[in-house]
Formats: sequence, C-alpha cells, structure tokens
Amino acid sequence: MTVIERFLKYVSFDTQSSEDSQTTPSTAKQMVFAEYLKSELEELGLEEISLDENGYLFATLPANMDKDVPVVGFIAHMDTSPDMSGEHVNPRIVKDYDGTDIQLCTEENIVLSPKQFPELLDHKGEDLIVTDGKTLLGADDKAGIAEIVGAIAYLKAHPEIKHGKIRVGFNPDEEIGMGAHKFDVEKFGCDFAYTMDGGEVGELEFENFNAASAKVLVKGRNVHPGYAKNKMINSLLVANRFVSLLPPVETPSHTQDYEGFFHLVGMKGEVEQTTISYIIRDHDRTKFEARKCRMQRVADFLNAEYGEGTVTVELKDQYYNMREKIEPVMHIIDIAFHAMEEAGVTPKVKAIRGGTDGAQLSFKGLPCPNIFAGGLNFHGRYEFVPVQSIEKAMNVVIKIAELVAKRRIKDV
Repeated sequence: MTVIERFLKYVSFDTQSSEDSQTTPSTAKQMVFAEYLKSELEELGLEEISLDENGYLFATLPANMDKDVPVVGFIAHMDTSPDMSGEHVNPRIVKDYDGTDIQLCTEENIVLSPKQFPELLDHKGEDLIVTDGKTLLGADDKAGIAEIVGAIAYLKAHPEIKHGKIRVGFNPDEEIGMGAHKFDVEKFGCDFAYTMDGGEVGELEFENFNAASAKVLVKGRNVHPGYAKNKMINSLLVANRFVSLLPPVETPSHTQDYEGFFHLVGMKGEVEQTTISYIIRDHDRTKFEARKCRMQRVADFLNAEYGEGTVTVELKDQYYNMREKIEPVMHIIDIAFHAMEEAGVTPKVKAIRGGTDGAQLSFKGLPCPNIFAGGLNFHGRYEFVPVQSIEKAMNVVIKIAELVAKRRIKDV
C-alpha cells in the first residue's frame, strides 16, 4: 500500500471530535479508527503495540543496529475538526494542477479558486487531493498518520537503512485541545518526538499559541413583550454587547504572524439564556493572560449594569507556547532541519498560528516540535493536500530516523 493509498483509506473514517463530550475519546468513532490503525500496525509487524481505553495507540519499530542511540517518536492525531463534518469524505485527485479554478461541487457551485486561496499557485504541476465541497478532507491530521505509517513501512522494507528504536503514537481529541491530556509520556518512552501536524512543505515549528477556551453564559429575564419596559433583560442583546466590547480588529480575519486574537466560534440562545463560545490565542504569555482578564472585565462591566450574575465567564487553558521547553534542546530542531535538506525540502522555521499536541507534550517532559504534514485550508470544505507534499513529509520522517541513528545518547 502506498502512502497515498493509506491516506485515502484513512479519510474514509469519520473521526470528528466533540467539545461537548466529557469522555475520552470525545467520540466513539475515533476508537473505531484507532482499532483499524492497530490492525495495520500489527500487519506491519511492529512491537509493543498498545491501545488504551482512552484511544491512545502506541507501537514500536525496534532498532536494527546495536549502537545505543536516542529513542525518537513520531506522533499524529486521529480526530478531525468539529468545525465541519468529516462523514462520507469523498476525495478526488486533480492531476497536474494547471492554476485555474477547481470545481468541487457543481450543484452548489463550490469552487476552490486561487483568487481566494492564492497558495494554490504554489502547487501548479502537482497532483492535488481535494474534497467534493460537502465535507472537510481530513489531511489534518490523517496526512500525518499516513506519512508516519508509510515511513515505518518503508524502513521495515529497507533494513539496509540503519535506525534506532522508533516509537509511533496516534491520539484522539487534538482538535478540542485535549489530545495530550491523557498521553502517557513515560509509557511512550522517548528521548524526544515530532508531531507531523503542520501545513505547507518545509514548515518546522517550535513556537505556538498559548491557548484557552471561554464559555460565556448570559442570563436574561423574560416577560411578556407588551409589558416588558424596565423588566425584560434580553440575553441575546446582552450577549451581542459582550461581543461588541471586545476589540473588533483582534479577530482571526484581522491578524497574522505573532498577533493574537479573540475568536467567536459559537452563539446559541434565546431571551432567557444565551451561551457564547470563544477561543483565545496569543504567542506572548503576558498578552495571553491579559486577554483572559479582558474578557472578565467585560463581564464585570455588564454585570454592573444588568445585575451581578447576568454574565459569567468560564475560562479553560488548553496549552502553552512550547518554545521555552524546546530552546534547551535545540539539537532536535537541527536534526529535523538537516533531515529536510537531505530530503530535498527547504526548511521554513516559523511560529505556528495554532497549536499541536507537541506543545502540551513538551510541558509534560517530552520535547516535541512540529513538522509539516502538507495540507492547507484545514477545517473546511476547501482543504486540500498535494500528493507530492505527503511523499516529501514521509521522506523527512525516514531521514530523521537515519540522522538520529548517527547520534549518541549523551548528545541528547
């Protein structure tokens, strides 16, 4: 099975996670996919395969050399974003892309166009895997899974490539910020690892957002609208005021690079009660904390006007910027950098405008920067991934395994 065949098989599984669940994994369908992956790893002849009740799948490719070298891990997440359905994904490959519009869905006139997505033009002449316009694709992060499994299969088939012990890990619920929460770092047993969860070819990332979620509950008071003067409190209108009191230009559509934001992701309610959902992001820890405080100040301001308890804010930190944990072990960035060069890929060291499980794992004692998986336009119907990008990422995994085999334990 080629790496592309693996990817196309993997996206046929619906693994959408859910923020509203209290279980791990957050959706049972993630475990269905985990069981399938487990069977694949067994067929490949990997060892120390374990799938726990929370949906964390680990396995080992044993060393094929006697030299004592660091144990390296490769990690990817099984879930897809709650933002759009991952059920009945129907991918197709646009061969030798010519730079024009791609019709995803004729009946609904859904078009993937370089006018809206100019990054398409960077992939002229390549073979693009796209959606049918009705679901996301799932390259985030099934491309990463395919690249890791494909690399392991290649190493198994080519024993002339010497490598140390390699661990692979596939986890649930990254998209809801919970992917590393129950990841057993001690059991995984690596000196360092890499998540295959980035975007464009060459991306190598060891900085990410600090991240939190916010649930804002607004309580209203409903009375007959004909007799509501000085009595009714319409929670929908109060919620709108809450939104308007946050900086209008500090949103995803107005920010880039190291600029943080407040992102309104949901609003549901009626006169009596409204719930607003936000995510908060910033690379700078001080600014991140200030953003959380600002949300509480807005709530306090509205409570002063409408009455105590009208607006409550529940904040939950999700992960932090991994830079402080990676800087002391920068040789693992050097390994990935040189692996990319040997694979014919130009490295692009940059900050992630997002997060990965590697951020949380780094704070749990497993240094874990992020490497490109090749997909673009994640979390929606316009997601696509070039075939050549998946193949290059797989080759980078192979090269990392080769380079780590040339190091000594004391180098770590």
